[in-house]
Amino acid sequence: MDTPLDIATSGPVQVWTINSPDVGNAITGTEFVKAFEAAVDAANADLEVRAIVLTGAGKIFSAGGNVKEMADRTGMFGVDERAQRRAYVDGIQRIPRAFSRLEVPIIAAVNGASVGAGCDLAMMCDIRIASERASFAESFVQVGLIPGDGGTWFLPRAVGYARAAEMTFTGDKVDAATALEWGMVSRVVAHDELITAARELADRITKNPSEALRMAKRLLQESRTSPLESVLGMAASMQPLAHLSPEHSSRISRWRTS
Repeated sequence: MDTPLDIATSGPVQVWTINSPDVGNAITGTEFVKAFEAAVDAANADLEVRAIVLTGAGKIFSAGGNVKEMADRTGMFGVDERAQRRAYVDGIQRIPRAFSRLEVPIIAAVNGASVGAGCDLAMMCDIRIASERASFAESFVQVGLIPGDGGTWFLPRAVGYARAAEMTFTGDKVDAATALEWGMVSRVVAHDELITAARELADRITKNPSEALRMAKRLLQESRTSPLESVLGMAASMQPLAHLSPEHSSRISRWRTS
């Protein structure tokens, strides 16, 4: 049976593929949310996992919310406003919360259009690599909605406030070349080379010790919102743990003899 999120593991790298191409890899439904939460929790628990690549099946990274369900008033869109508020809190908003606790570096391999919540999903990742066919659109206002999944938190941190405001207020599409210019993505590659490029980057990441990677990621995340003194305090507390790790001792010994 097809699952909303296909997970393939190769050594220390996992590839997560959003696996609903028949609905444009829409981010919708309880099963989709549960699949992401389960994947995050499993990766956190497995210290052998050191990097993750996230992509979409077929031609689209993710079309965001299921517009057909919105139009038909089905699923979470078929309830009154009070129940719908809870549906957001207890539904799609569980995804950014899950990403916020993900300890492992995650790379978005954006293979096509990433629209609305799909754009926000890419912004939740640590690094983004785009196919030349990729595009990004914070398109909520074009259908009379707002980013309900944390997009107004993630997007400004990826491209800065002014460009995030331009994308949010117009809903206009940004192509891969512009995304690169804006710093939204790290690089743009030929479409057929996307997964290879993402895997190569993941492989470079996984050459480093697992615990150091996880602590470094936590510090980067805390640095988004915490004062300098708080981050310095966390670093001072984490670093002794890193110094005492067997991986550190092994790496230092090899470095001294090289």
